[in-house]
Amino acid sequence: MRKTIFVAALFFMACLWAGAQEYVYTEAADLTLVGKLMPGKTANPYHRVDTSLYKGFTKRENLLVRMSSGMACAFRTDSRSLTILTEYGEMDDPVNTNLISARGYDLYIRKGGEWVWAAAGVNAKAKLDLPLKLISAMDGSLHECLLYFPTYSEERSIKIGVENGALLEPIENPFRHRIAIWGSSFTHGSSTTRAGMAYPAQFSRATGLQMLSLGCSGRCMLQDYFCDALVDVEADAFVFDTFSNPRADVIRERLVPFIDRMIAAHPGKPLIFQQTIYREKRNFNVTEDEKEQAKMDMAAQIFKEIKSTREGRKKYKDVYFITPNACPPSHEASVDGIHPDNYGYTVWMESIRKPILKILRKYGIR
Repeated sequence: MRKTIFVAALFFMACLWAGAQEYVYTEAADLTLVGKLMPGKTANPYHRVDTSLYKGFTKRENLLVRMSSGMACAFRTDSRSLTILTEYGEMDDPVNTNLISARGYDLYIRKGGEWVWAAAGVNAKAKLDLPLKLISAMDGSLHECLLYFPTYSEERSIKIGVENGALLEPIENPFRHRIAIWGSSFTHGSSTTRAGMAYPAQFSRATGLQMLSLGCSGRCMLQDYFCDALVDVEADAFVFDTFSNPRADVIRERLVPFIDRMIAAHPGKPLIFQQTIYREKRNFNVTEDEKEQAKMDMAAQIFKEIKSTREGRKKYKDVYFITPNACPPSHEASVDGIHPDNYGYTVWMESIRKPILKILRKYGIR
């Protein structure tokens, strides 16, 4: 009996060892990081801002800028399956965002020159520390992959596993230039079902231009300490979704000083500000309608003022104001009356695509 138990135990251990050896893991940061706002300037490669260096953030903001939203890694592999092993830090539990987006991964594979969706997934909450088999039964040919990281969680380690003997190596960044984008929960990717459906990620795949996202859910209010980080960002252009969170009076108080600091830090670089989108919540709510319209009117008025004189047009010649749209004629693209769904974010991306590309061409950004 004891011999039988001993043999069974050895067999069980051998199976575990074989399973452990089935995949070979590589840290995602050792591949090609895409959408990294401040490369080489954070101790944790999956953080967007080094919160030990930049101070002033609230506890909530401190977590938000450590989330990996907007980041991805690019690589190629001939493995027939991929697994991911994650060491999570702090996590959100958003009620309006799919957990695949919040804590999981979103995989695209290049096919015919286009990024085609391939797989997405997340482990159950109680099994987040176990390997996630993201895709299997591929054909074994060499594929170029783009793996988006979670939108609402912090990661200490992201390891990508390929089958033993398969190739896994970085490719060159598939996107051109560096375009920083700071914004609200919209830019962060709130209410998406997958991380790759955030509108900055969609913009990159549609245009080939690299968006560096600093979406900070609910906390993009033209604060000085966020500007402290943005003035140190190395980018070819800057895009902002800065009027969705603050009240009209806050926009009046903070916008022009914010613009002046950015111009001083990044002379000659285009600064493209987006009007806040129309929120479906205001359709039949008079209070919300008045509040939202006040924000929109204030932003538009300030840009009219700063461009109203010859001196203003000269000083703010690299400052632009565009109006996005995330509301199709059906009014059926909202998750909660505030945030668009995946399709709404596609509508948003398409609405800003031509205006932004037209502006960027003036600066040789193509």
